[in-house]
Amino acid sequence: MINKVEICGVNTSKLPVLKNEEMRELFQAMQSGDASAREQLIQGNLRLVLSVIQRFSNRGEYVDDLFQVGCIGLIKAIDNFDLSQNVRFSTYAVPMIIGEIRRYLRDNNAVRVSRSLRDIAYKALQVREKLVSIHGSEPTIAQIAEELQIPREEVVFALDAIQEPVSLFEPIYNDGGDPILVMDQISDDRNTDESWLEEIAIKEAMKKLNNREKHIISLRFFQGKTQMEVADEIGISQAQVSRLEKAALKQLRKYI
Repeated sequence: MINKVEICGVNTSKLPVLKNEEMRELFQAMQSGDASAREQLIQGNLRLVLSVIQRFSNRGEYVDDLFQVGCIGLIKAIDNFDLSQNVRFSTYAVPMIIGEIRRYLRDNNAVRVSRSLRDIAYKALQVREKLVSIHGSEPTIAQIAEELQIPREEVVFALDAIQEPVSLFEPIYNDGGDPILVMDQISDDRNTDESWLEEIAIKEAMKKLNNREKHIISLRFFQGKTQMEVADEIGISQAQVSRLEKAALKQLRKYI
């Protein structure tokens, strides 16, 4: 879909490309009140939007929708670009386009985050964009928190809350053979070989117990019942349950 010619009615194969000098002249004209210069800047940078949305091509979103949202980010970048800063327009615009698309994806996410957290996260992203444009480098969380005058932990928590979920089947590496997926890099402490072997050992040891001992161990440790509940169920005293349980556990330890 990315390679199709028509996106939102725009013939992408005929999009103009502006040179740096042309860009500077158009920015000067726009800032002097020339509305046609602003339109030329938008048209002349649509290829930048196309290059950015390719990063999001595996999200299952319509390319037309991503393109329109990217154009909003482009327009914001054009309206806020400062010619006095020694920064190329593309360097300033790309993070703003990406930020706009990410906001769109977050707002359309099935995972809901509270409004207060989203507000903090969006403010943090806006501060980040501002600091990048001023300093030309990625700010630290501490710098963002200082700018917002809120604790660093709140910024971290808010940004974590709006992170997009990643599919377990998303490929993270491919050397030409079978891809390595996210799920291949995740460990499960509950389903390790050791726990699997331990479960087999317990089952084998349970076979060494008599029927009453098996029943008591099952009720106590697999169904979570108290000794009193077990005593009531099988019709013996709690003292007898306790004695039989200790004997059964001793037997189990011998075989495990």
